[in-house]
Amino acid sequence: MSADDESFHPLGKEWEGELEEMLDDTEYDTDLGMEMAQDAMRVTKGELSEAEFHEKYHDDVMDEFGVDDRPTEEAYEAAQEEAKGTVGRMLSAFDGDGEETRRETMKKMGVGAAAVGLGAWGATDDGPEADFAAADDAADGGDDDGIQWGMTIDLERCDGCLSCVDACSEENQLDQGVNWMYVLQFADEDNQEPGHHPAGGFENMLVRPCQHCTDAPCEKVCPTTARHTRDQDGLVLTDYDVCIGCRYCQVACPYGVNYFQWNEPDVEYEDIPENASEHPAAHVPADADPEDVTYSEYDDLDDDRWVDARAPRGVMSKCTMCPTHQDGSQGEEHIGHTACEDACPPGAIQFGNVNDELSDPQRYAENPSRGRSLERLAIPDPEELEDALEGEDDDLESVLDAVDFQAMDGDITTDAEGLGILLALEITGGEQMGNGPEVENHSDFVHYEQEVLDVLEVLEDHGLDLDSQEVLAELDLADPLEEDEDEDDDFEPDEDDAQFLLQRFAGVQTSSFKLLEEYGTNPNITYIGSEPGPNAEQIEGPVQYDSVDLTDNRKEVLDDDTVTGGMY
Repeated sequence: MSADDESFHPLGKEWEGELEEMLDDTEYDTDLGMEMAQDAMRVTKGELSEAEFHEKYHDDVMDEFGVDDRPTEEAYEAAQEEAKGTVGRMLSAFDGDGEETRRETMKKMGVGAAAVGLGAWGATDDGPEADFAAADDAADGGDDDGIQWGMTIDLERCDGCLSCVDACSEENQLDQGVNWMYVLQFADEDNQEPGHHPAGGFENMLVRPCQHCTDAPCEKVCPTTARHTRDQDGLVLTDYDVCIGCRYCQVACPYGVNYFQWNEPDVEYEDIPENASEHPAAHVPADADPEDVTYSEYDDLDDDRWVDARAPRGVMSKCTMCPTHQDGSQGEEHIGHTACEDACPPGAIQFGNVNDELSDPQRYAENPSRGRSLERLAIPDPEELEDALEGEDDDLESVLDAVDFQAMDGDITTDAEGLGILLALEITGGEQMGNGPEVENHSDFVHYEQEVLDVLEVLEDHGLDLDSQEVLAELDLADPLEEDEDEDDDFEPDEDDAQFLLQRFAGVQTSSFKLLEEYGTNPNITYIGSEPGPNAEQIEGPVQYDSVDLTDNRKEVLDDDTVTGGMY
């Protein structure tokens, strides 16, 4: 956002204007929605207390909606004490009685573009100064021992294939143009024609799901607490049965990730059971009245809350990080995974518990070169390796002649490099190598690392001395022995050499960042790659939505369906 842009919204004046026009076309108070959104962002920045925010707008919310289920000052203070300051998760303790139904008649509402100006997502040198102490205190007071689902997304590995968007759309049966996961490429002043990135993807990519903020502004403006944070795992969700479609959450979201469901969904309620094997959490009786549908599979503590898959007409939706996976209703093997992560060919998306330093997203962010190597390396099958080595000598040359080490994308040029990378993974794994999260925590890295250890064990059992300086030197993991130098029995491989080998294979990350972190929302997605600058603009690039039967401009779809289509 530039210095002369007086918008309160991080996506800029143009986006703010579109949001204001959108609210003008609803039955709800535009000025109230805009003012609440602005102050909700002041709360996350630490410029305004949650209690002050509630008190300021309570009467207006009651006048407009006839209900204000946001926490009162007294309730807020009590919950703050109990939750030790985790503001973003408190609202789930103040749910309504579950009987509130959305308004039957919705006026025609405005539309917003799916793609927005990117400058707001980049770091700026001239943004407003803020006191972040309150936000930091809230984050520090949270329950770091609990689960907080989140992601690390490696933008330097993203090639714009849209597999994640397609998988999300299929998993959640979304209408055309409703892209909970959105992928784009941008250009900025320093790079107007971004090309291929050495790590395997393209330069200047951005993948934008909901950030599932720990302190989400969208929650703060919701009069019914339809938008809420699920206490057991930190997912920011929308209760479709309680949402009244006021769209205030859309205005208050700094990231532009919310969608309003205009028409009846493309997939009819009675058709959902046909997909039950693929979407077991979407069980709905064939003769069910849509107005009576609740999805008990999406339990939020003791309350039945319908929070996943495509929304019914007249309510808001966004990325949910697949709560039906995390609840285990699709099978234990899906816990700790999302549809987008599973579908990503280069393994650019890492999902897991970001409160756990040994989780996949945290370990990937800590050492992206190592994470990329674990994802990319085609690890030999131990049994096939044993068969290949049978009858062969145990020296390095004989072993390399018998075994073929390859990478998934063919970047390994020699078998020695492949073996060297396996050893480098073990060397850089430290104490956590083989002692990471238990399998029930659903860590892919645990499985990959165990496969590495199994292969190295086969080689050692065959007789290859993997601790030998001579062998390690041949694999670029140690300095060669001088002619008059005897091998040191206490020799240990150099971790710096191992890290260099991984970086040479998988690349060195440019940087890491969180989108709009300066707004104090505590987003739970970490990005590896280049952050959009203040003057970044979306470009066509390698991302071609129409090539995979997707749409990247929701406005065009809405214009066709709701205007020329005569919905209203």
